[in-house]
Amino acid sequence: QVQLVEFGGGLVQAGGSLRLSCAASGRTFSISAIGWFRQAPGKEREFVGAIRWTGGDTYYAESVKGRFTISRDNYRVYLQMNSLKPEDTAIYYCAARMRYDRDYASGYSYWGQGTQVTVSS
Repeated sequence: QVQLVEFGGGLVQAGGSLRLSCAASGRTFSISAIGWFRQAPGKEREFVGAIRWTGGDTYYAESVKGRFTISRDNYRVYLQMNSLKPEDTAIYYCAARMRYDRDYASGYSYWGQGTQVTVSS
């Protein structure tokens, strides 16, 4: 089992920045990647990006590329969000996957509880 807890959501004005944290615990040695997802009201959950647990390679959705950065420090994974837009408003989730294929938008086994990010215009 892997446990994930997100921190750092809140309210920010458009153009501002916010950093989310995801703390992983449990059988972290079995993690192959941590992904970030978001879900806005009335919309499907959307892949934001991912980081490989070892090596640190990162992958991003086109909608956030150049604005969002994922990093890792020990058992914490961060999502640095810059130049935020109102359309970034959503509940953000981190998730852990154990698979080693490269389809980083799917295949996640464990999820955090989510943290709300609201971007005002």
